[in-house]
Parts: sequence; C-alpha cells; structure tokens
Amino acid sequence: MEPLTLNIPPAVGLTDEQFYQICLANDEWRIELTAEGELIIMPPTGGESGIRNSGLTAKLYIWNEQAKLGKVFDSSTEFRLPNGAYRSPDVSWVKQERWDTLTTEQKRRFPPICPDFVIELRSQTDSLKKLRDKMLEYRDNGARLGWLIDPFTPLVEIYRPGVEVELINFAVEQPPTLSGENVLPGFILSLTTILNP
Repeated sequence: MEPLTLNIPPAVGLTDEQFYQICLANDEWRIELTAEGELIIMPPTGGESGIRNSGLTAKLYIWNEQAKLGKVFDSSTEFRLPNGAYRSPDVSWVKQERWDTLTTEQKRRFPPICPDFVIELRSQTDSLKKLRDKMLEYRDNGARLGWLIDPFTPLVEIYRPGVEVELINFAVEQPPTLSGENVLPGFILSLTTILNP
C-alpha cells in the first residue's frame, strides 16, 4: 500500500492544534504535513521493514544509554521542523542540550525541533526520490547527520550540512558499517543484520 497524499489549499491551511487533533483522531496512521501543505498518510510498515526499523532504533538506543548524550526517538515521533513541515523520521536523535530548551508541553506534543541525527529506511513502497527530498529537508532544517538506507540496492546515502551527499554501495564496499562521526561519538552501526533481516 502506497502513501496517500492530500493537498491542503493555502487558504484553508492547518493550525498546529488542528494538525495535532487530526493525528490524534487517526492514530493508526503515520501522518506528515509538508511545508507546501501536502498531508501525507502513510500505511503501517510490513514485517521486514518493522524488523529493520526496530533493529536500528535498538542499536541507537543502546549506544545512547551508555553515552547519555541525548534522546532517541522511534518512527512514531512527529517533529515540527523550522520550515513548518511535520515529519516522522524512522529513527532520530536529539542532543540533550537542545532537548532541554523545549517546554514540557512542546516535549509532550510534536517537538518543534529538527533532530540532530535522522535515519530513513526505504521500504518497498517508498519512492527513493521522495525520501531523498525528505533527507535534504532534514539537512536544510538543522540535521547534522542523516542516513538514507536502501536495503534493496543496497545503498546508503549520508547527508551532512554544507557538503555533497556521500553514496556508499554496500554490494561493492565492505565492511558494511557506518560511523556516527562527531554527532554520535563512538556509535558504529553494522548494516549486516539491517540488510539481511
């Protein structure tokens, strides 16, 4: 099942509260709102994507439990980006100091912050172009590191501010690991189990 996109005319628009209430009333769906006013309704993930997503979240969570440098979020978390879009990365992380600047109410609802680190994991129904656009949006709104993982090619794209996207084809380059660099110091992700659930 592919995502459904509805266009919200600019004259109608949606307030933060209206969008929040739409999401609450339809909690079985992941709903995003683009900066251009497109309401994107995403179906639940399939089994293999669910295994991959949970593996990615678990690995980042375990690293963060030891490092204690921030907060880890799963794919259910919706962030309000500085450009006005509401996005739900598959996996994300926010540095503790930035998280602490938010009010209790902001933390409880859709945090108005772009994560420092994001992962988007392509599923069979995802458009690679739309995922690439989403990754550029995260980068342009403040993400310091982003990984787009496509297990079907297998290709990883690394997004960093101010530089070209780095492409790694893990069918050719070994070993299949990624570094959290200076954003997630000491975090090394082995893609072996992610690419072969």
